[in-house]
Amino acid sequence: MIKIGLISDTHNYLDPQVFEYFKDCDEIWHAGDFGTISIAEELEKIAPLIGVYGNIDGQDIRKEYPLHQRFERDGIKFWMTHIGGIPGRYCIPIRAEIESDTPDVFICGHSHILKIARDQGLHKMLYMNPGAAGRQGFQEYRTIVRFDIDKGKIINVEVINLGKVGINQ
Repeated sequence: MIKIGLISDTHNYLDPQVFEYFKDCDEIWHAGDFGTISIAEELEKIAPLIGVYGNIDGQDIRKEYPLHQRFERDGIKFWMTHIGGIPGRYCIPIRAEIESDTPDVFICGHSHILKIARDQGLHKMLYMNPGAAGRQGFQEYRTIVRFDIDKGKIINVEVINLGKVGINQ
């Protein structure tokens, strides 16, 4: 079993609670808008990090993390990028590639809106956006996600509420 911590849109703020919630994770995946490389360095102290850069990230992040990550874990094909859209309304540059080479799981950030859903029109692809863990944005709550990969299945998906934006910061 592989334990994954999924986070996005930290915007240069890493809530101290993340260390506790991700302490048992085998990998951490960051779906962009780190803010600075120091966020990545802190996450790497917890577990190996896979990430993509987001629209606010500077050259320090872009030198280390690509725009897209396609990878496989336990037979499941993942595609992670920062700006991806939502099921039924994927971004134009992304849509054609999703349709021609559909991953099992599509992960993105950017919207600050937590959403985990099956795309009923694309081979039942799983869509995951962990919402935003940082203090910037219009979201009401700061969220992260944990899940396990076991025998080619995603199980034990857990949404973690880090608190309201502007509280406990």
